[in-house]
Amino acid sequence: MSPQTETKASVGFKAGVKEYKLTYYTPEYETKDTDILAAFRVTPQPGVPPEEAGAAVAAESSTGTWTTVWTDGLTSLDRYKGRCYHIEPVVGEKDQYICYVAHPLDLFEEGSVTNMFTSIVGNVFGFKALRALRLEDLRIPPAYVKTFQGPPHGIQVERDKLNKYGRPLLGCTIKPKLGLSAKNYGRAVYECLRGGLDFTKDDENVNSQPFMRWRDRFLFCAEAIYKSQAETGEIKGHYLNATAGT
Repeated sequence: MSPQTETKASVGFKAGVKEYKLTYYTPEYETKDTDILAAFRVTPQPGVPPEEAGAAVAAESSTGTWTTVWTDGLTSLDRYKGRCYHIEPVVGEKDQYICYVAHPLDLFEEGSVTNMFTSIVGNVFGFKALRALRLEDLRIPPAYVKTFQGPPHGIQVERDKLNKYGRPLLGCTIKPKLGLSAKNYGRAVYECLRGGLDFTKDDENVNSQPFMRWRDRFLFCAEAIYKSQAETGEIKGHYLNATAGT
């Protein structure tokens, strides 16, 4: 390497591992009303200080990575980084700490539980500096909650559709949840509705498996609903679990 090249390298960017606590442990930080706050129970690996472990959680769930990269200079890390702002030992437990981490709201897509939990409880759980990690508590600010539109129908709409008022709605999940053919599944739906229930529903494990495809289940459940309605004079319903391949 020429002297000229050495000089340029010495004054330019240097890659390398840097302690997380230098950037992501900020005990002086005052949380904002818009921050998503998470409390983690952390057990560091032997020799890892709790400040470094807490900072690692904040870093890996926000802007940090295992090494310093030159692209850090292309954004405002101070604006987007997570911050471990408080650490306290767990009473009665050796080498366990509660680490409090604040995440800026701009880190998360509006109305996306998936995006939020991918960051907060994602690959950080495989971090080598930690022997164990558990999310103990989570505070989601109203500013983020308001971005979730919620289900299109509330309980009043359900009552209107079923024409049932002044009493609890009665329903059940079809069992066994797995293994029934579509025809036998529809038969179970009919017996439940004919016997007095207002609705039945799919278990969350029931999707479109080889033993019962979704379309077949839909057709047999529809037949069960129409038949039970005709025999009872009441409006009946079934809630189908709709999923898609990923």
